[in-house]
Amino acid sequence: MRNLTEQLTQYAAYHRDARNIGTHFVGIPLIVLALAALLSRPVIAPGLPLPVSPAWLLFGAATIYYLVLDIPLGLMMAIASLACVAFGAWLAQQGTAAWLGGGVALFVVGWIFQFVGHIAWEHRKPAFVDDLIGLMIGPLFVLAEALFSIGWRPQLRAAIEAKAGPVRINPPRARQAQQ
Repeated sequence: MRNLTEQLTQYAAYHRDARNIGTHFVGIPLIVLALAALLSRPVIAPGLPLPVSPAWLLFGAATIYYLVLDIPLGLMMAIASLACVAFGAWLAQQGTAAWLGGGVALFVVGWIFQFVGHIAWEHRKPAFVDDLIGLMIGPLFVLAEALFSIGWRPQLRAAIEAKAGPVRINPPRARQAQQ
């Protein structure tokens, strides 16, 4: 299994345009919220203190994976996951139209942001196309990038940028063709 630096470096290699990273700050949380909502039905074990649903199983497994990669980052992801699953459970308690419509809308809008970032600015396919683990690393990448922006773990950021390159703004395609 690849370590945290290797996972984030591989994902970062597909995300070097600052505008694309910006779209991921919107798109990935929307997709994660959508999954939490859509997977909050059905409740598998309704008699337990916490209603166990597919969302709890998915986010629980993801949290274990994140903790294996890095304890501090995994703990922060656990808190974010808990908030997402709580939102998903709340939305799942609403009527079917609100639950399904809200979940699907979040999912579609999130993916629109993702693809706009990759098509318009990055000019590169999403990381998960080449490696499905990118679907798990995306939320971790967004959290790490947010933390990097406030000075968290500069050595990790430097190690990632040494291999993936610095974050930049790619020139429009017309200018690229002229260069």
